[in-house]
Amino acid sequence: MAKILVVDDDQGMREFLEIMLNREGYGVTVAVNAEKALARFQREQFDLVITDLKMPGVDGLEFLKRVKDISPETQVILITAYASGETAVTAMKEGAYDYIEKGFDIEDLKGNIRNALAKKGVRKDDALFIKGVQDALCFGNIIGNSKEIVKVYSMIKKVADTKVNVLILGESGTGKELVARAIHENSSRKNTPLVVINCGGIPENLLESELFGYMKGSFTGAYVDKPGLFELANGGTIFLDEIAELPPALQVKLLRVVQEKTFRRIGGAEDIKVDVRIISATNQHLEKRVKEGAFREDLFYRLNVIPIHIPPLRKRREDIPLLTRHFIEKYSREFGKEVHTISHYALELLMEYWFPGNIRELENIIERSIVLEESNIILPENMVFAGSMENQGFFPEDIDIPPEGIDLNEEVAKLEKQFIAKALEKAKGSKTRAAELLRVSSDSLRYRIEKLGIEGKPA
Repeated sequence: MAKILVVDDDQGMREFLEIMLNREGYGVTVAVNAEKALARFQREQFDLVITDLKMPGVDGLEFLKRVKDISPETQVILITAYASGETAVTAMKEGAYDYIEKGFDIEDLKGNIRNALAKKGVRKDDALFIKGVQDALCFGNIIGNSKEIVKVYSMIKKVADTKVNVLILGESGTGKELVARAIHENSSRKNTPLVVINCGGIPENLLESELFGYMKGSFTGAYVDKPGLFELANGGTIFLDEIAELPPALQVKLLRVVQEKTFRRIGGAEDIKVDVRIISATNQHLEKRVKEGAFREDLFYRLNVIPIHIPPLRKRREDIPLLTRHFIEKYSREFGKEVHTISHYALELLMEYWFPGNIRELENIIERSIVLEESNIILPENMVFAGSMENQGFFPEDIDIPPEGIDLNEEVAKLEKQFIAKALEKAKGSKTRAAELLRVSSDSLRYRIEKLGIEGKPA
């Protein structure tokens, strides 16, 4: 049982934390000030300290220094109602695990506590448990333990060691190539090549020779025979990214490879037989492309034997802290920086952001923040987002007008109803807070709720 020491001169906060931590199964000791807490520290060891910043006598920062002098391995979380960037930087430099403001989300605090205890280290008899937790957090190089991404892990395990073709669907930046690699590396082909090609990144006149190769003299500049990527992938896996961009003429040739496992080089007269598993991916609505005549229906069904849908980051927000920690560690090492964590408020901003660029955008934000950061904690002022956060959450490409048309007033009413319902949900039923989130008056919101027939909790 992890032992936690709570230090706060506010009786209400002490009792709240004691009850909450006891319910979580921790061993809890409380102290009304730093002096009494230090006296307890001389007699027994603690895994974690949760302390108020502003206290009479020895304050939280001085207490933090003394705790670290006595027990460097003990993790410390500072809680304060008087947050400032300067104090946060000082706290992190002195070795605090985190620095959070009062009014915190309880689940966030529970997560911080679990992470702080994991950082301190575990006993040998806890090793199997921790390994199980770590296994649940990642699969290959995919990171996350949300319900949505765990479904993806399950699907990868089911299809990895089969021969069926897989089509990976997801927005740009969601990690489709990572999924393809995880499938390959968990298959019986893991010791054979995985060949990756971006169908949208190579000019059409070069793509055919890249895929299928060419014979000497087949065109100007063909001085020697050159094998294509399908030959290089023989016995292994080929990953065709952005498959929707494949030109019609090459769709015909790819169909032959999929069906018959044979092709010819450009200028060649002999069929070349290959044993290749095909994994393809797209960020487009491929069925829609089929209906428009831009993609062959027979090829679509051959590639789409097993579809795997990768959720956008906004649909798996609980994975943002895990991904953030991973990128902090990665770029701190890469740039030789001593950035160890992210401030509570900065993480809140990430949790609220819409991430149109998905995981790739999160990685970019953290990479840039670490380059700019001069302390050992990422602060909000060094995070740059792609656009105004007020404008996130609505993608024009999601809009489609069917041939028969739409009722604009009805569609706008539906959208208004969705926004109001979401605001009420975030505000836990408070119409006053929901009105603030929507930037309308309380009277206006009440009128809209009544007009649209929205049921909500009382304010």
